[in-house]
Amino acid sequence: MKITYLSQIVNRLAYTVTIVMLCCNMRVHAEPIESYIPSLPDGANLALIVQKIGSKTPLINYHADRMALPASTQKVLTALAALLQLGADFRFTTTLESPAIVTNGALSGDLIIRFSGDPTLTRQQLRDMITTLKKTGIRRITGNFIVDTSVFSSHDMAPGWSWNDTVQCFSTPPAAAIVDRNCFSVSLQSAQNPGNTAFVEPYSYPVQVSSEVRTLAKGSVDAQYCELDIVPGELNQFTLRGCLTRREDPIRLAIAIQNGASYAGAILKNELKKAGIQLDGHLRQKTIAATTFLNKSKPTNNILAQVQSAPLPQLLKAMLKKSDNLIADSIFRTIGHQRFGVPGTWRAGANAVRQVLREKARIDLGNSIVVDGSGLSRHNLLSPTTMMQVLQYIAQNDKKLNIISMLPLSGHDGTLLYRGSLHEAGVTGKVSAKTGALQGVYNLAGFITTASGQRMAFVQFLSGYAVPPEAQRNRRVPLLRFESRLYKDIYKNN
Repeated sequence: MKITYLSQIVNRLAYTVTIVMLCCNMRVHAEPIESYIPSLPDGANLALIVQKIGSKTPLINYHADRMALPASTQKVLTALAALLQLGADFRFTTTLESPAIVTNGALSGDLIIRFSGDPTLTRQQLRDMITTLKKTGIRRITGNFIVDTSVFSSHDMAPGWSWNDTVQCFSTPPAAAIVDRNCFSVSLQSAQNPGNTAFVEPYSYPVQVSSEVRTLAKGSVDAQYCELDIVPGELNQFTLRGCLTRREDPIRLAIAIQNGASYAGAILKNELKKAGIQLDGHLRQKTIAATTFLNKSKPTNNILAQVQSAPLPQLLKAMLKKSDNLIADSIFRTIGHQRFGVPGTWRAGANAVRQVLREKARIDLGNSIVVDGSGLSRHNLLSPTTMMQVLQYIAQNDKKLNIISMLPLSGHDGTLLYRGSLHEAGVTGKVSAKTGALQGVYNLAGFITTASGQRMAFVQFLSGYAVPPEAQRNRRVPLLRFESRLYKDIYKNN
């Protein structure tokens, strides 16, 4: 009887183990990914991978080797490469310096402001530097005031950026000289009488904005197809063109500076004047670094004043939480500058990121195309499989990197604060991920903690997303349905 009883126990245990294994198998394969596809608009392209942290085998692999636009998920690569190359103690530094000496209140030579590409530099900080200069007893500068932007070179706009976004502040060119994010705003007021030109209200920025905007009567048939355009010119001159329907309140326009050196120089010259410091010479720009490939020594200047940015982790947190393009691309160009000791170009940044990830994290980007640090460029190409390598490295080294805490947290902050699909999926506070959005692109890349406590990495690259014109107002409804089903399933069944 003892043997029979023991046999019954063994059989029951075997049955229980079988049931558990079947349940686990069901949890991993709760529903085929193909069943979610009908939720998306016709023609949408999905590439998806889901993988446990530390595992080499994906739980879900749906066209994960297919190349796609990473959009702002590109910032995850930028953050990792920046920490590996620049280090957590890195800060952008802006200095006022001169090789000349001060005699009887006069600086007998040139005054140089050396910009470093700091995306957080403010006008108040420049004013404080001029105040510090004045406290040294300087009342006159006999030479020129030189704006040194040699830390970067070539174009400030990356290849593949949409031309019609260049005056929008979300795609401000990441110049070496940035003041108050190189973004300013003006108000455009319609004329009282239809047919007359709308006018730009007074502003206090060192730019020139003129209006050729025609005021239309309310209800005018021309209003449907007449657009308001901002046309940039040389040295931060902008022309407003098109039409504006007559209205009582002005329209507020935020415009991106196109020439950072000119803008910063004009601000500094004005601050010198306010401080009562006379400039005998002229404002000049220096675009070529003093160092050369022949290793000639750099002349030593006296540092008269300087300001520094917050340390790199604080900058990366703002970059990832808010999806800040200006910070991302300034850091991207700086990685190239620091890695190769050359002025920061887009090519130097791209080569440096590729090299840093390969040598320091053993991540081979292969035939991926990396053009910028923000993901704004339409030339970028990356597969979910490659992004998964980056996420796996981050997760397994995050005690040192601390990148996951920098990512937006679903329902709590950043670009995931109001992601309705994740709220519907019941994963508020469970997903830390970087969003990525361009026209027709809705991406997510990051981490999810499932109901069982399992930590997983996932990459969703969704492109070719388009709805008919009559559905534009509710164009994200299919996305909400798709994501809410997908992430609810991942959360509950793994």
